[in-house]
Amino acid sequence: MTATDDSDREGTGRAGPAPGTYLPGDPDDAERLARMLRVDHAGEYGARRIYEGQLAVLGRSPVAPTIRHMHEQEAKHLETFERLLVENRVRPTVLQPVWHIAGFALGAATALMGEKAAMACTVAVEEVIDEHYADQAEQLDETQGELKDTIETFRAEELEHRDIGLDHGAEEATGYEALSGVVKAGSRLAIWLSTRI
Repeated sequence: MTATDDSDREGTGRAGPAPGTYLPGDPDDAERLARMLRVDHAGEYGARRIYEGQLAVLGRSPVAPTIRHMHEQEAKHLETFERLLVENRVRPTVLQPVWHIAGFALGAATALMGEKAAMACTVAVEEVIDEHYADQAEQLDETQGELKDTIETFRAEELEHRDIGLDHGAEEATGYEALSGVVKAGSRLAIWLSTRI
């Protein structure tokens, strides 16, 4: 069955994926949207928990107001995706309890290594999220303009967080390249898992 046949069968009236890009077993439009919302909700939840972990350690340090600013933005992102999950009847990832603990632990652990390590964590996570949101924005068509605008707005704020981290000496953290690599690998694995589970 071709992508066009599949789209017509579902009665969406929209063109399906470009010819040659649809494979049997690929998720349909509804499942793609559900996966997108699920993983974005999980990501924003995890980001909020990372900043909460950092604040638990650095809450009285000079960098605390900066971390609180980023935490507040992540909390607003999370509220948006919580609403979108309900509106679209999408369940959150079953891994949310894991991200609750892992996010806080990552934030606290990097903060214990120092302010620059905490900022290195921020930079690594936000660079992965930037890639992730850019990929999602490319997948959304004109019928999903509101979601695309939301993702682009959040992506810009995530890039702001990355720049804040760089401005606060993230690249000067001890073992920056190794720390960044580990955090990025973990973030990509979390995205992959949260999309599917």
